[in-house]
Amino acid sequence: MERLDEIDIKILRILQEDSKKTTKDIAESLHLTTSPVYERIKYLERKGYIKKYVALIDKKLVNKPITAICMVSLRYHNEGFIDKFDSQIKAIKEVQECYHMAGKVDFFLKINLESLDAYHEFIRSKLSKIDNIGVLESYFVLKEIMHTTEYDI
Repeated sequence: MERLDEIDIKILRILQEDSKKTTKDIAESLHLTTSPVYERIKYLERKGYIKKYVALIDKKLVNKPITAICMVSLRYHNEGFIDKFDSQIKAIKEVQECYHMAGKVDFFLKINLESLDAYHEFIRSKLSKIDNIGVLESYFVLKEIMHTTEYDI
């Protein structure tokens, strides 16, 4: 992977903080002209440094205030079972994040829902339908202390 120069890193930092900044705004803050900044952004997109642009939504305002963390351990761990779990979990829209873990549990899931009743229904009607789940532990976030999508680059 190529090393990014300082200007590329500054562009990434600016876009991480506010992806709605225009190329003109970024160029002005870097004391550059618009055209080379535009080309650098397109390069960063092509090379995969910038995967996509999103809006971060306030979960409370869209009635998803309950954050649950599910720790899932599978009964069987061969490649076929893991691949099947991967595809089944990707099909569940309530799952916002899923990580295959090393350690005591196999998967870490993050889910945001409107209530504990909704979480109970989610477990009952969706997660419990996935074959091969051996152990499922649920944890609920009491208070979000910090949440960022920015990388320290």
